[in-house]
Amino acid sequence: MTLTPLTAAERRRLKGQAQKLKALLKLGKQGLTPALTSSIIQTFAHHPLLKIRLDDFKEERKELGPKLAEATGSHLVTVIGSVIVLYRPPPADAAKPD
Repeated sequence: MTLTPLTAAERRRLKGQAQKLKALLKLGKQGLTPALTSSIIQTFAHHPLLKIRLDDFKEERKELGPKLAEATGSHLVTVIGSVIVLYRPPPADAAKPD
């Protein structure tokens, strides 16, 4: 899956939407594991915009953001404080409500 880069306007809109969200996942002592990566991918099925809280890796947050985005096939929207915000657009073939 090839992602087109986010425009500045899209990134700004997503940052605004993310302010209202609670962190759904936490990156703890184990770090970036395959289990966490698969959890993030599964969560993207229901939530295209995710906040991930970093409990133990606050110093490495700038490096972890791009790694998480690459591992999950998503866009890194922002890294702010101890929170990473990722976005993965829903698939084009997803069922639309009538």
